Amino acid sequence: MAVAEPPFGTARRIRNRAIWAVALFAASIAPGIIGLGIATATEDQINTAQPLALLFWTVGLLFALWAAVPTLRYWDRLRDQTRWLGILPLLSVSLLLSAALLVPLLV
Repeated sequence: MAVAEPPFGTARRIRNRAIWAVALFAASIAPGIIGLGIATATEDQINTAQPLALLFWTVGLLFALWAAVPTLRYWDRLRDQTRWLGILPLLSVSLLLSAALLVPLLV
């Protein structure tokens, strides 16, 4: 079965979604570090940094999935740069989760 041509603008939408995913993943780092510092250093019950980091990371994951689905659907018809830009945010998330699962088993 022949793969259909991607609709006009698909590569641009994939790029935009992948860039948003990376930006949101990067935005979750600072609140995560601050939230971890607050949780370990003080007895403060109000810690809004950790939920904010989780929110950024979760929305970034949704954008990564949103970029990966059309990338995988039209894989053969997209340029190499667009292919890898569309799939790398999701690959980095899966690598991070795999490492987080394996590290406790190895230590």
